[in-house]
Amino acid sequence: MSKIKIYVLLACLWTASAVQAQNFGSAAMRKLQMAEFAISNFYVDKVDENKLVEEAIIKMLAQLDPHSTYSDAEEVKKMNEPLQGNFEGIGVQFQMIEDTLLVVQPVSNGPSEKVGILAGDRIIAVNDSAIAGVKMSTEDIMKRLRGPKGSKVNLKIVRRGVQDPLVFTVKRDKIPILSLDASYMIQPKTGYIRINRFGATTAEEFKKAMKELQKQGMKDMILDLQGNGGGYLNAAIDLANEFLGQKEVIVYTEGRTAKRSDFYAKGNGDFRNGRLIVLVDEYTASASEIVSGAVQDWDRGIIVGRRSFGKGLVQRPIDLPDGSMIRLTIARYYTPAGRCIQKPYDSSTDYNKDLIERFNHGELMNADSIHFPDSLKVQTKKLGRTVYGGGGIMPDYFVPIDTTLYTDYHRNLVAKGVVIKFTMKFIERHRNELACKYKKFESFNEKFIIDDGMMATLREMGDKEGVKFNEEQYRKSLPLIKTQLKALIARDLWDMNEYFRVMNTTNESVQKALEILNSDEYQKKLKAHQP
Repeated sequence: MSKIKIYVLLACLWTASAVQAQNFGSAAMRKLQMAEFAISNFYVDKVDENKLVEEAIIKMLAQLDPHSTYSDAEEVKKMNEPLQGNFEGIGVQFQMIEDTLLVVQPVSNGPSEKVGILAGDRIIAVNDSAIAGVKMSTEDIMKRLRGPKGSKVNLKIVRRGVQDPLVFTVKRDKIPILSLDASYMIQPKTGYIRINRFGATTAEEFKKAMKELQKQGMKDMILDLQGNGGGYLNAAIDLANEFLGQKEVIVYTEGRTAKRSDFYAKGNGDFRNGRLIVLVDEYTASASEIVSGAVQDWDRGIIVGRRSFGKGLVQRPIDLPDGSMIRLTIARYYTPAGRCIQKPYDSSTDYNKDLIERFNHGELMNADSIHFPDSLKVQTKKLGRTVYGGGGIMPDYFVPIDTTLYTDYHRNLVAKGVVIKFTMKFIERHRNELACKYKKFESFNEKFIIDDGMMATLREMGDKEGVKFNEEQYRKSLPLIKTQLKALIARDLWDMNEYFRVMNTTNESVQKALEILNSDEYQKKLKAHQP
């Protein structure tokens, strides 16, 4: 390159920097732009500018906090689908079994159900492209099944009892992604609702489920937020509004440049008086912590479980021209009593290993292992009860993680997919028989048992998958394994609602909530706040 050309480039560089300086006014910004300009124009080899910039953004965000992140365009699309409440596709729940896509359930009134696709069908080809026996990734299969609303896809299906493959043409449509896993009357006058995320349709789903349970006589509610990683702030506010009185603060946010912003209940909720228990655990985060924190701070209900995750940072999405996005932390969430939900983080601690540390310190097994300094004590808004800050929501009643039924043998059966494969094969062979024998879930729940023959088959399948049998661990985990198998079979015959109706019989937090409601514990804890 000639000296004149280099001088021209340098002049352009300084001119561009001067213009940008007027826009951004930061010496650091000018420095960054000059570095990128110099690399792209002078570096000895051709460089991928987009990749360089992406890497720089990622490295910069890594210096901030664990929740300020960068996502490329494809990641943004995948990330938004579960929260927006729908995607466009053929509408089936499926499971990959032995390199074949097995339909667990077609979505009710969805495009696949409308053309006659049934639970138990095996999809072997999509638009003449084989997807069975070719070791195709689940992601690649999803790409073939999903597509714009109104587009058509041809599916070749193998159905048990039918000799030749069947061909169906499915017209893709919007498929709802529900955020409620289950809602049912867990005992007379007590309803149970489990929410798996806070999405665009959560409040609407919740109100519908709540009203249906109220028709069935619900006076008390168990709201299960265990494992709920959060989602939209507005969805959390709308849900908390169902429980709180007018002008009661649900949450407030505050940051260095973001002024304090308070979010209030409207006082028009449909469950402002009944007894309320909220279940949380170490995976309950963000929007879930806003709801549970508000309920606890206003003495509106009782929190049961283990200390929640502690994710209380507000991210602002910043869309970039190519469809990618930066989620930048701009403020913190605070509960009505002023507790910061966010747990501590700094360069000296591994934020992502916090849960492992909690386990190692005994916090998940024993409430006595949790120690709060006096500086973290806060009083609730109505009764002046002592609650604790310092990150996450500490429950009113601690329920230790159940380690009595979990063994390496059980974990390996689950990890190798043996439990899922067994239930899928069992359902495939006995679906019609089970459907005839158990017309309703109540009959199935009362009479169906996992017998010794089924367990022997499960052990054999485990052996074939390299899960070495351990008699002692097998006996220890047997009640849990049987419950899981029965729950999965119930799910495949009916839906997730029935899965949780079975699994909740072994969920210690659910059982603790029922114990509190069926004794005078609730009244003792909130004696001054009864309807």
